[in-house]
Amino acid sequence: MTIVWILIAVAALAIFWLWATYNTLVRLKNQTQEAWSDIDVQLKRRYDLIPNLVNTVKGYATHEREIFERVTQARAAAMGAQGMADKAKAENMLTDTLKSLFAVAENYPNLKANENFAKLQDELSDTENKIQAARRFYNGNVRDLNTKMETFPTNLIATGFGFKKREFFELTEEAAKNPVEVKF
Repeated sequence: MTIVWILIAVAALAIFWLWATYNTLVRLKNQTQEAWSDIDVQLKRRYDLIPNLVNTVKGYATHEREIFERVTQARAAAMGAQGMADKAKAENMLTDTLKSLFAVAENYPNLKANENFAKLQDELSDTENKIQAARRFYNGNVRDLNTKMETFPTNLIATGFGFKKREFFELTEEAAKNPVEVKF
């Protein structure tokens, strides 16, 4: 009779461990999805600011058509990117084109003094900072989820229930070294 109780206790502990491990994986997955939503919100805010910024600069620098087209194309590519790798690549390209736009704007002193332009600069700078913070938060959640899924014996549960590793949202070395400059 004692062996039966021991077997029942072991089975109950195994079921409890399975339940707790599964719930932990679900919690980490949901936190990672929430963190990606934070990035997505900030990226959408950035996408909304860019046309206003381009239009403001256009009023002063009408002969800089090529840079406006590149910024617009980069914005469209970033908005349409699918998958983490494509999204990161498109965001890096958008960051590079924004640097070019600000470089053009430096040649126009009246533009730098424009109140609307200054406000857009501040908003874009704030958005860039929020994107960086959201990216760090997301990558921390991805690290925790992936680590949990790779450790034994949790990896058995993760594989059995179809949990997938997530990709980090990383900037290229160039974009990381040279952030968008929005101060004049």
